[in-house]
Amino acid sequence: MLTERQLLLLQVIIDDFIDTAHPVGSRVLAKKGTIPFSAATIRNEMADLEELGFLEKMHSSSGRIPSEKGYRYYVDHLIKPVSHNTHHGIVSKLVQEGIYEFEQIVQMSAEILSELTSYTAIILGPEIFETQLKQLQIVPLSTETAVAILITNTGHVEHRMISLPEAINASDLEKLVNIINQKLVGIPIVKLQNIFYTEMADIMKRYLDDYEKSLSYLKAIFLTDYPVKVYVSGTSNMLMQPEFNDIDKVRSFYTLMDREEELIKLLKDSTPGIEVTIGNENEVEAIKDFSLITSSLRHEEEQVGTIALLGPKRMEYRKVISLLKGLSNEMTNTLYMWYKDKE
Repeated sequence: MLTERQLLLLQVIIDDFIDTAHPVGSRVLAKKGTIPFSAATIRNEMADLEELGFLEKMHSSSGRIPSEKGYRYYVDHLIKPVSHNTHHGIVSKLVQEGIYEFEQIVQMSAEILSELTSYTAIILGPEIFETQLKQLQIVPLSTETAVAILITNTGHVEHRMISLPEAINASDLEKLVNIINQKLVGIPIVKLQNIFYTEMADIMKRYLDDYEKSLSYLKAIFLTDYPVKVYVSGTSNMLMQPEFNDIDKVRSFYTLMDREEELIKLLKDSTPGIEVTIGNENEVEAIKDFSLITSSLRHEEEQVGTIALLGPKRMEYRKVISLLKGLSNEMTNTLYMWYKDKE
């Protein structure tokens, strides 16, 4: 457990380093009006915080900087996000006025985030909201497995390996595919789950021996992974951060930004709410010197996208978390409004 004095010093040191990017020394802290301790006391407490792993030295004669453990403690226990209203209502207003297409709204959200934070914003946009079923094909490979081929109105073709339930025979499988291609072509994929449980239920019960098994089968085909689009803004912002003067770090970062599949893999399974990963907590090697803050976009309890900010470990966590939370809520509401307009 840290003492009250240590907690105060840790918070002030991290705040100062976030603001200046310079190691913080005891003399600097002693001159602050908010620190009522002598320079000697501050040095002793800083040494203890370093020994506990919350601070570290860049050089033997330098001041201290936060360690990843220090940043984690700061995020989890010391900051209280403040309200930032500069973005309030912007996206919703654009939708209400009908100025932008949906894709432009998502792109604008990424631009707003990068401009307000000076970090890199990444949004996995829900392509699913614009995707309609054009055709379904199911090709049995054996008595236990099959390939489901989904073709959408956007030209997207996806192959999904699926298990064949024992309760579904070849005849039922053919009926199921025919029903889907007759009744559901042109329906947005995001609406299929509700349709399965409502107007399609009576039809499926009438023609299929085991409706419940068939329903589980359909969910495995349609409702596992939503296709997404990646929107990135502010990649050049990283060049302005003093931590990234190393050309190898910059090269790895830009390489990752160019690899859409890796970005999707990195962000698509974010947990509900705000999630912060710092430095080596990130599994991807290219961002182990970064902090990543994510918030998922959800529709009817399903994740349909992710908003993320990528910046240095010396990130303005208090500001960014509040900002990301606000824009995430606004984007979620925007998705709902857009979906209702399409009904």
